[in-house]
Amino acid sequence: MSSPRRPLVAGNWKMNKTGPDARAYCERLVALVAADGVTAEVAICPPFTALESVAFALAGTPILTAAQAVHEAESGAHTGEVSATMIAATGALGTLVGHSERRAAGETDAQVAARVRAALDHGLFVIMCVGESLELRDANETLGWLSSQVAAALAHVQTDDVERLAIAYEPIWAIGTGRTATQEQAQEACAHVRAEASKVVDGAAVRILYGGSVTPANAAELMAQPDVDGALVGGASLDPESFAAIIRATA
Repeated sequence: MSSPRRPLVAGNWKMNKTGPDARAYCERLVALVAADGVTAEVAICPPFTALESVAFALAGTPILTAAQAVHEAESGAHTGEVSATMIAATGALGTLVGHSERRAAGETDAQVAARVRAALDHGLFVIMCVGESLELRDANETLGWLSSQVAAALAHVQTDDVERLAIAYEPIWAIGTGRTATQEQAQEACAHVRAEASKVVDGAAVRILYGGSVTPANAAELMAQPDVDGALVGGASLDPESFAAIIRATA
């Protein structure tokens, strides 16, 4: 990853696409990005089974490959988990950490912090996720919740890690629901996340992404907000034309 605050758009495929599907997708996306003259940084986060295929397909292109999760241990008795060393060996350059769906499955704040550190220590770029539930939003506890999540997740981060770190604000109530935070809600939350992150790293350099039912129809207004530096895209990233349209919106 390169220059501070350069827009970053990451597509999280979740549990979708096999290796052959992924390769065909990558060929199409590379062509679209080249035709559009995209200046934003772009990353694809495929499932582990397609990680090496995607990294190979995207090698030599401006599009980066990242995993969807990482374990903090180097190796050991952790059935179903993947280490940072394993991710790096596929050719992938980054990873998501602390996605809300992983947290809902039991990933704790302490694990998120340890996994952020492990990924950074192995040279990976990290997109660390935070976000509130609908209950917290309705109880006006969003900002306090974000403060605690950011502080916990960055517990082992150092000042000079900022070049390999982005934070994705993903309101849980807007993920896969068709509901999207208003541009005002997205700006308020992302500005707050930046302020909290600035207690650990350079807040002016760290990129804050918005994630939560981002589509080609709403991407431009969301990314026009001063503290929104890009997007973490779920379902809309599964189609290369749709994802390319969102990438174009960063302009």
